Amino acid sequence: MTTIKKEIKITGNGLMKNKHCELTLVPSKSGKIRYFVKDKDSFVADTDNVLSTDHCVVLGTRKVRAMLTEHLSAALAFCRVDSVDIYMSEEEVPILDGSSLEWVKAIKEAGTDKPFFEKEKFYTVKEPVYYINGKTSLVVLPSDNLFISYAVNYDHSDLTRRFVNYNPRNKYEIIEARTFGFYKDLKKFQMLGFAQGVTRDNTVGLTDDGGYTTELRSQNEPIKHKLLDLIGDLYLTGVNPLNFRCQILAKEAGHAVHVKVAKMLKDKLIEI
Repeated sequence: MTTIKKEIKITGNGLMKNKHCELTLVPSKSGKIRYFVKDKDSFVADTDNVLSTDHCVVLGTRKVRAMLTEHLSAALAFCRVDSVDIYMSEEEVPILDGSSLEWVKAIKEAGTDKPFFEKEKFYTVKEPVYYINGKTSLVVLPSDNLFISYAVNYDHSDLTRRFVNYNPRNKYEIIEARTFGFYKDLKKFQMLGFAQGVTRDNTVGLTDDGGYTTELRSQNEPIKHKLLDLIGDLYLTGVNPLNFRCQILAKEAGHAVHVKVAKMLKDKLIEI
């Protein structure tokens, strides 16, 4: 069990509704990642509490919810934090720069606290776990080491039939990879009440001419963001995916598929 050494307070606006939210991470010995939203209700970051995956991952209960949890979940995974209480003044996690970078910086600055007698635990699957539907697939296979590969085939000349593999050496490029979308769809989403907090700083827009609305932080940044989302979503199994000893092969998937597979994994993961 690893928690943070001191409270972390971060404020910012949400990507979807653009509401200002004050979020506080509080050290906890519960052994769980728990959300406390607007003093209404609390819930655990778990696949059983996923309410929606339409535009982002929404966790919650019938009384209250937390939107856009995936970037914070990924940051907790990269920082090896599995026990923390998260207090939110509004229902959407601040988007910050659109990646997990600011969360990781804040957690590292606060420091983490792991009991000296606890050893790192690793997990694999007792049998292959997979979801395949047309062009979309997500497969998890037993392995001696962690290997993650994410492939996309977008209608964008720079992101056609491309893939990125996870490697501990490129983890910071994944941590800093910002959310993205097709620029031509932005007005449509905003008319529907979504993407109200999108800016050039927090979102990479894919343009019709094969370019971007902002300079990329690294090559294939949008695909690396898909890897970031996958790591955050798989953490809803209750097991840090960076401690998996599995091959994870994703192709043209998204939050809905990530969460479907996370639900299947809960009963298939075994400690090694």
